[in-house]
Amino acid sequence: MMAKHSINVAFAAALAAFLGCTEQFAKKEGPKFRLAPIAKTDIVKTVEATGTVAPIKKVEVGAQVNGRIIKLFVDFNSHVTNGQVVALIDPQVYDAQYKSALAQLHANEANVMKCEAALVLAEKTLVRKESLSKKQLASVADYDSALEARDIAAASLKQAKAQVEQSHASVSQARANLNYCTIVSPVDGTVIVRSVDEGQTVVSSMNAVPLFTIAEDLSRIQVEATVPEADVGTIREGQSVTFTADAYRKRFKGVVRQVRLASTTVNNVVTYPIIIEAANDDPNAMLFPGMTANISVETARAEGVVAVSAAALRFRPNPADYDAAKAAAGGEIPRGRKIWIKDGETGMKFVKVEEGVSDTSYTQLVGADNLEGREAILGYATARTAANAGGAVNPFKPKFPQRNKNRGTAPEPRK
Repeated sequence: MMAKHSINVAFAAALAAFLGCTEQFAKKEGPKFRLAPIAKTDIVKTVEATGTVAPIKKVEVGAQVNGRIIKLFVDFNSHVTNGQVVALIDPQVYDAQYKSALAQLHANEANVMKCEAALVLAEKTLVRKESLSKKQLASVADYDSALEARDIAAASLKQAKAQVEQSHASVSQARANLNYCTIVSPVDGTVIVRSVDEGQTVVSSMNAVPLFTIAEDLSRIQVEATVPEADVGTIREGQSVTFTADAYRKRFKGVVRQVRLASTTVNNVVTYPIIIEAANDDPNAMLFPGMTANISVETARAEGVVAVSAAALRFRPNPADYDAAKAAAGGEIPRGRKIWIKDGETGMKFVKVEEGVSDTSYTQLVGADNLEGREAILGYATARTAANAGGAVNPFKPKFPQRNKNRGTAPEPRK
């Protein structure tokens, strides 16, 4: 019986403390507003996005002829120079085609010499027939036959010369195909992809079959990121960028080099690609192509400026306080951006402001040095906040379940 009486006394005391605190708040003896100071600070506005590390320039080296790979001279991560042999395709078939085209060229050149001799003979015969015809020692028909033979010999010579030109083209094509069996690097760089093995047969059709991908210079890299259309309007070439990669515990610096106009729509979200260029010459933190980069583009900065919490610009007083402030202002509250500051113990008044740089948490107040040190109103204090301020706890408030009971064994978060 005694224990039950003690429980009732403790419950009554807790209830009285809570009701007393609530009554104190109702009488407006406690705080009425939630306030935030107006002070000088640094504000940096950024746009966050995710991108992929890629070489600034990469070249695919392919095979332009069909055949079996009989030798590879480079592998992954190999450094190559312009003109260096990187692979060899079996040249046997193309060497035979080259020799056949060369032999046909020689035969056609011999045919030209034959046609030239025939033309010389036909011209001499025509001269003799013409002389005899004038002396009426040969018929006109003989002269016409000689003329026809001369013209046919001239045409045959032209045809033979055309065949020689055609043979030259065939030889050039056969020589090119033979040279294509020896694959060389077109640039200086590093092999980042090897797509074939020795003994594999490559078949080239309309497009060259890629064998290697060579990154021309990995001492500088670029990050290809996508930015939503709501943020892309604030990004300009030359802006500073910082980004991180999961492989390293450091921040890298870069510069926006291009904002591309090629939009992409995924799930009704329009994004635009931006290109960030950065140095990659630190051997202890080398960025690899394909790494994920979390970028932060600095779009605006204001240092040592008067600022206030962005929530102060969203505060709207209740009708009674608004009417009281309106009456104090002479019956007129102008439109435009404004903040409300505490006036006395329970009153408030507005101050027109001009917004500057904002990072969604704090907003610069342009030309508001006279407000430094004042407090802006963020909202009304509630009975709950007043009770917490007095140290009382609502006994009827449900308790939230405890979480992370194994906190001591959990790994520490990254810093």
